[in-house]
Amino acid sequence: MLKKQSLTDPIFNFSNKLFRSVWTIAYFIFFRFSPVFLFKWRCFILKVFGAKISLDSRVYPTAKIWLPSNLIVGAYSTIGPNVNVYNQGKIVIGEQVIISQGTHLCASTHDYNDPLHPLLLCPITVEDNVWVCADAFIGPNVYLSDGCVVGARAVVMKNTKPWSVYSGNPAVKIKDRVWGDK
Repeated sequence: MLKKQSLTDPIFNFSNKLFRSVWTIAYFIFFRFSPVFLFKWRCFILKVFGAKISLDSRVYPTAKIWLPSNLIVGAYSTIGPNVNVYNQGKIVIGEQVIISQGTHLCASTHDYNDPLHPLLLCPITVEDNVWVCADAFIGPNVYLSDGCVVGARAVVMKNTKPWSVYSGNPAVKIKDRVWGDK
């Protein structure tokens, strides 16, 4: 589901830019420099700025979130240190998900076939029980299926299959994931 945007669309209007400016200030004052163990505090701050996030989730203080109102995070999920959540488009993270350190989630791109290169908002969905390992890149319009594992430094540009392990650039399925009775 790609949605073309232009610089006159609501995502780029003055009130949105003002909101993101206030968010940036709040991020540095209340979020970024909060002690690591204050997970509920950071979830609360994200809720204040429009995120739909469980207070049982963990977001580390060095995680960067472009627009909290475009973020949905389920219970017992973790957004690790130095994760870049570039969510011009929506990003939905399910329950019991681990997004490991240094991961980059990018929910937008540009239409390179159009000479004006308009922005395309491309949601990312991460289902339950997914583990995205360190320094991985999850590209626009990607659906990470239930229980999949994305290996360290993998680049995922296509949807994954449930309970599978992916690795490489571009990421390919390398085996099935066996967890409990699955």
